[in-house]
Amino acid sequence: MNLKDTIENKTYDEERALYNLKDTEVRNCTFAGPKDGESVLKETRNIRVIDSKFSLRYPLWHAQKYELIHSTFDDKTRAPIWYSNDGLIDDCVLNGVKLLRECNNTEIKNTTIISPEFGWKCNNVNVENSKIISEYIFLDSKNVKLKNVKLQGKYSFQYMENLEIEKCELDTKDAFWHTKNVTVKDSTVKGEYLAWFSDELTLINCKIIGTQPLCYCKNLKLINCTMEDTDLAFEYSDVDADIKGNVVSIKNPKSGTIIVDSVGEIINEDSIMDVNGKVIIRDK
Repeated sequence: MNLKDTIENKTYDEERALYNLKDTEVRNCTFAGPKDGESVLKETRNIRVIDSKFSLRYPLWHAQKYELIHSTFDDKTRAPIWYSNDGLIDDCVLNGVKLLRECNNTEIKNTTIISPEFGWKCNNVNVENSKIISEYIFLDSKNVKLKNVKLQGKYSFQYMENLEIEKCELDTKDAFWHTKNVTVKDSTVKGEYLAWFSDELTLINCKIIGTQPLCYCKNLKLINCTMEDTDLAFEYSDVDADIKGNVVSIKNPKSGTIIVDSVGEIINEDSIMDVNGKVIIRDK
């Protein structure tokens, strides 16, 4: 990043305090104060913000080519990054509802995020070595990659397309609903009602925990996975699965083959459609 100017050790609280800033490093600045001004870094171009603190609404809207490094947003920093492109976020602690919306090409590393609605309607986002607490994460986003991420959520990854997750811990409720083309590798996925109505979901070397997972799915694949406390699994799903260990119960799989070491109960009753899925107990 070619930067020509530096602003440092300043405090700003006015509306649009650094509006349309270009080719500048902002270092050790505070964006807070009695004037409570919004949009302090709106419409910026080619900037680096480092070692700075934010406590004002909408600070980084319509930013193009920005870096946010070793900085903090407090919980008053509402909707902080919207409509911004080509961003790097590294070693930050970011609070604030509705963080990151309708943004393109964002890389996030070594960061802690607490945001009830994070990453909605975004495209091309990579998150690595980070922790996230978010009730609704990445709603209706595309082309997202997560690696070494610990997530605490509820209604995660809904209506997403082209999602890759690797070496993550996901503690969430209704994850992956209505998603298309999702691959999860070497991860733990804990929740309830996992991935209903998904299409082209593949889980590889994963631990799946929780009730009634993987129902109404199309093109579902499980490869070398384990399942814990998973009752009433696979109802009305098109599934090919290779599961190590026990499944509590499997109910009315629509099509495909489920290979498992053991199953507490296979339920074939009260179906509202033709169900022809096979459950095969692996020979020991």
